[in-house]
Amino acid sequence: MLSRAIEEEYRGMVEAYGKAGGNKDSLTDAKTGKLVIHENKVLNTGEVDGITIDTTQTETGVRIVLTVAEGKKIEKPVHLCFGMLPKDGLQEIDFHVDARKDSEVKVLAHCIFPNAVKIIHKMDADIVIGENASFDYRETHYHGEEGGVELLPKGKVTINKGGSFYSTFAISDGRVGRMDYDFDIYCLEDSVAELVVKAYGRGDDDIKIAERIYLNGKGARGMAKSRIVLSDKAKAVVRGETYGNAADSRGHIDCMELVNGNEAVATAIPIVSVTNDKAKVTHEAAIGSVDRKQVETLMARGLDEDRAVDVIVKGILK
Repeated sequence: MLSRAIEEEYRGMVEAYGKAGGNKDSLTDAKTGKLVIHENKVLNTGEVDGITIDTTQTETGVRIVLTVAEGKKIEKPVHLCFGMLPKDGLQEIDFHVDARKDSEVKVLAHCIFPNAVKIIHKMDADIVIGENASFDYRETHYHGEEGGVELLPKGKVTINKGGSFYSTFAISDGRVGRMDYDFDIYCLEDSVAELVVKAYGRGDDDIKIAERIYLNGKGARGMAKSRIVLSDKAKAVVRGETYGNAADSRGHIDCMELVNGNEAVATAIPIVSVTNDKAKVTHEAAIGSVDRKQVETLMARGLDEDRAVDVIVKGILK
């Protein structure tokens, strides 16, 4: 039986989860895989047929091993909720995924820090996708309005023959704070990797994104796509690297950054490299400004300028 303090933390996390766009009903559905972590405490966990979730509490976080059994197609998305309700603290998530041969799963993760003033959230991920397996991971963040989060997600993803990895990382509600996103993706024969990062930086938010895709197997395909919008004094550096190291491999980097105002700074650094004469890697990077005509149209309909920009940004990052 949970203590009263733990129950209060759980209720607070569920409420914050809903405000961040999560489906609160999923956290009580017995047929849905789930995991709720507050600080370094596991508040709720639920396994379904084909999914095992092992957790180990550490001094500053939780070690997680999520395994998808061979051949299992998980019907409903697995819901993960990580976060902290206090204004300050450290949370470290050590996340291991083993998506075994011919399996298929979709994971919806929400990371929530609604009251953050000085919080560090670290995640180190080691994800292995088995042969012909599919792992779809969608992560949404909410950090409150203080800009007090230092966000440090790092990961290594290995995609075996015929496997696929789809990843979406998004933060558009609340401030980003300081973010240093750093992932390495290794694609073997006939595998597919698609990475999408969306962020809306405001105030003095500082965003760094580094993605490296290694197309090491014949017929491997990879795409890194980023959509970044910056206002006020926010700044962002997006570095996308793709390496075509095998015959018939195909890669693409697609980076778009928009600035609103004269003090925001956007930088894009696409790097493409080919070591096999039958590989092809391309890139496109664009930096521009928020469309003033769209802003003026929305203002003519009764919105103030800040709200008009927010509406346009949410459309871009949708």
